[in-house]
Amino acid sequence: MEKVSVFISDWQVLFREGIHFTLSGEEDMEVIGEEVENERALAFLETNPPQVAILNAGREKPSGIETTRRIKQNLPDVSVILVLDTLSDEQLFNVAKSGASAWLTKDVDPEVVIDTVREVAHGSQPITEALLKPEIASRVLDQFEVFSAVGEKVGGMMAHLTSQEAEILRHVADGKPREEIAGILNLGEEGISHRIASILHKLVANDQKLMLIEAAQSGLSPLSRVSLTGKPGTEYITKEEFAAFKESLKERFKSLGGEIEW
Repeated sequence: MEKVSVFISDWQVLFREGIHFTLSGEEDMEVIGEEVENERALAFLETNPPQVAILNAGREKPSGIETTRRIKQNLPDVSVILVLDTLSDEQLFNVAKSGASAWLTKDVDPEVVIDTVREVAHGSQPITEALLKPEIASRVLDQFEVFSAVGEKVGGMMAHLTSQEAEILRHVADGKPREEIAGILNLGEEGISHRIASILHKLVANDQKLMLIEAAQSGLSPLSRVSLTGKPGTEYITKEEFAAFKESLKERFKSLGGEIEW
């Protein structure tokens, strides 16, 4: 039997060792390495890519979210599970954009860890469930609204929602459950799930492009994540900060489109 290879990086020793112990008890899984810091984790992953990497989402620089972006750029076949020390909408929104396949919290049941590792190792993306949370759906709509409002040169680089995808997100943002939305749009729950997966794919792709555009504008390396608020070291943003960012980004894109040939 071919075992699922797993790598773990987390600042908390007891949690990390607990995950290691849990997975090592499964016949179809093998933990191939552990780290405390994400920078060293990246170095390990580049020479020993596993099927699944479990990383802490925050705490240090680079954060697990930044590290996930790098992994998906350079090692797209590695599925990432991000662990949140505390769950918030801001963090979950950034986790969804990063390219991670799933998220867990520190109080997770061991059986959920095992099931999640198996799911993502086979290509599933439980993270899509995050987009069915009203607050996250609202933020996703806001993000795509920005790209619809900018000029043709830069806006044309970005993926955009179909009218049906936007309608699904609006219903989710209004608090409607998946079953009700499926009935309203006559799609079936499987159809809703398929379109949510498409939205997630576009969200991640746009985040990667935005990172490169901001890096080009600021003269930084593409691997250096630029804060959306312009504050060094800021990883998560509030809804109010995001609204302000939307307006400033429109102006930045307009000036960028006139200076750079794409």
